[in-house]
Amino acid sequence: MKVKVLSRNPDDYVRETKYDIQRVPRNYDPSLHPFEVNREYTRALNATKLERVFAKPFLASLDGHRDGVNCMAKHSTRLSSLLSGSCDGELKIWNLTKRECVRTIQAHEGFVRGIVVRFCGTSFFTVGDDKTIKQWKIQSPEYGEEEEPLNTILGKTVFTGLDHHRQEGVFATCGQQVDIWDEQRSSPIRSFTWGVDSFSSVRFNPVETELLASCASDRSIVLYDMREATPLKKVVMTMRSNTLCWNPMEAYYFTCANEDYNLYTYDMRNLEQPVTVHMDHVSAVLDVDFSPTGKEFVSASFDKTIRIFPKDGGHSREVYHTKRMQHVICIKWSADNKYILSGMEIFLLFSDPQLTHREREAINYSQKLKEKFQHHPQIKRIAHHRHLPKTVYHQSKELRVMREARRRKERNVRKHSKPGSVPVVTEREKHVVTVVK
Repeated sequence: MKVKVLSRNPDDYVRETKYDIQRVPRNYDPSLHPFEVNREYTRALNATKLERVFAKPFLASLDGHRDGVNCMAKHSTRLSSLLSGSCDGELKIWNLTKRECVRTIQAHEGFVRGIVVRFCGTSFFTVGDDKTIKQWKIQSPEYGEEEEPLNTILGKTVFTGLDHHRQEGVFATCGQQVDIWDEQRSSPIRSFTWGVDSFSSVRFNPVETELLASCASDRSIVLYDMREATPLKKVVMTMRSNTLCWNPMEAYYFTCANEDYNLYTYDMRNLEQPVTVHMDHVSAVLDVDFSPTGKEFVSASFDKTIRIFPKDGGHSREVYHTKRMQHVICIKWSADNKYILSGMEIFLLFSDPQLTHREREAINYSQKLKEKFQHHPQIKRIAHHRHLPKTVYHQSKELRVMREARRRKERNVRKHSKPGSVPVVTEREKHVVTVVK
């Protein structure tokens, strides 16, 4: 004997609360809905407007530093921990879940120039203007113990940058030269110089862990291999780069933050020209950090804004600013790909809140409608609009006018010159002076 059983999803017909209207099955026959496209367009327009109305990414501020935050570091094994160093030499460890400071250390005299947590997460290193490298325990001292570093190394010059190897007990510092240190020794095991006065930052490659790169004061970006005795190659740009960040998913790519208001993504195998030029900032870009997925990165600028760029996009998809925000010196993207932490102690929210089944269905429906009508002029204009401070808005307009004037001048020179005498230089080729190997 065969028994046929009818089954239905309870979410399709059961009310979530007793006050809900009884849900009625719907017939999707197009002939019964002659004005469906009109209604869907109106719904897509309303959904796009509401998305912009409720787009408030600011979540919380972590107050406690008496001076500006100069550097930050993410914990290598815990999502809830953040380390920050200020211009008065003070270092704080934050619990992001509780949004409170759990530990304060007077680490250095003068600026804290760099913080990095060991790959195992048991201790961290700091460098400052007092020419010292200090190693500290992550755990707070026991009752009665003094707050003392585990190890202190006195250097000959001021250290301006710091980074740790992803798998070994090795870290790198930069100042007048790039030094590679073993945690068990008080002197560098290797030093790299290439006729440069000073370096501003140094970063290990998270994939090819033996490679590292640094930004120098002579407008160059230098690549190194710890297995070699000399640097590998150097690219000199028209203006100085402040810092750089490697793509965590693609070993060959890195993005540098430049003084000419742009960011440049390079392929280390071909440094003749950048892969992408990222434009939108209206002042010097001070810091950059990739998302854990490697698909996007966030940048901090002197123009008091934070922007999110696709890794292969020339313009930002989001811009954040608040009234209390000053020049943003440092920026970090959390390891769970949900939050951004800025040097002005601003916490920005990315993740969706906890939603019921019907709320999630409504959001998915609205998202599909926005994708369906995304190319309609009205919806496209609203979706792409971002409010900017008046100063940033006017500066961006002025930069566009200046850029267009330069292009018009180049076209006119080429038009009135002998054919072939004035070469066509693309935007990517303009910013590289030379490559030294």
